[in-house]
Amino acid sequence: MSELVLTIAFYILALLTISSALGVVFCRNIVHSALCLVVTFIGVAGIYFTLQADYLALTQILVYGGAVSVLIVFAVMLIQRGTIKQTNLFSRHIITAGVIAIAMLIVIVRILLLQQWTLSTRSVPEETITGIAKLMLTRYAISFEITAVLLLVAMIAAIVIGKEVKESK
Repeated sequence: MSELVLTIAFYILALLTISSALGVVFCRNIVHSALCLVVTFIGVAGIYFTLQADYLALTQILVYGGAVSVLIVFAVMLIQRGTIKQTNLFSRHIITAGVIAIAMLIVIVRILLLQQWTLSTRSVPEETITGIAKLMLTRYAISFEITAVLLLVAMIAAIVIGKEVKESK
């Protein structure tokens, strides 16, 4: 794609991501907040695509857009409140949080303005997934398998804990 199209897509996705992230914070309904979070995750994946980081984008969609979002929806379903409108109550510290957020924004903008931006002369590889897959299945195969076993054990433990909670009610 041309640079202009990628730049326009980047700014549109950035605006979408920031808007949906604000929706996560300001929605009073926890289900709406969870849906805004999914849109935020997908927006970040789109930004990765515009930066030609296809592996990160696909990982973002699979891990965060899929697995973490489903986990959040299950957590929302298990909240012990009367109605769904009582699930995302606003804090008494909203003014303090706003002041801290504005201070952090000022610090970030100041850092960005003082940063010396230099463009790299290295080109982005055409396909990043192939190189990463070769590394994961050759050099880092044992680490990859250990991670898979660890995730399987965590999933089985979550099922056992969830089953015990359900039986005790």
